[in-house]
Amino acid sequence: VQFVESGGGLVQSGGSLRLSCEVSGSIFRLYAMAWYRRAPGKWRESVASISDSGRTSYADAVKGRFTISRDNAINTLYLQLNSLKPEDTAVYYCNTDPERDNWWGQGTQVIVSS
Repeated sequence: VQFVESGGGLVQSGGSLRLSCEVSGSIFRLYAMAWYRRAPGKWRESVASISDSGRTSYADAVKGRFTISRDNAINTLYLQLNSLKPEDTAVYYCNTDPERDNWWGQGTQVIVSS
């Protein structure tokens, strides 16, 4: 299994980005998935998750601003980031929920300037 994240970039505070995660293999639809992030000097944390049936949950820090979704037909996970804040600056990763250590991808960098 391979995860390929994309869509990150540099954005001003208050801006938006849409992250994508393409998942190789045919197992995508069977797993709950999540987006994680690692900010500079901090541990990696889960920010949003989505079950195989589409039920979502969010960390308090991003609730109401981020939206996770999935398209099982094309094995792709999404994260819409709105109203971005400088504290959202991090490398964002996708993985299963709970995560599988051997399946981490390279992530995609999000930088929010104030």
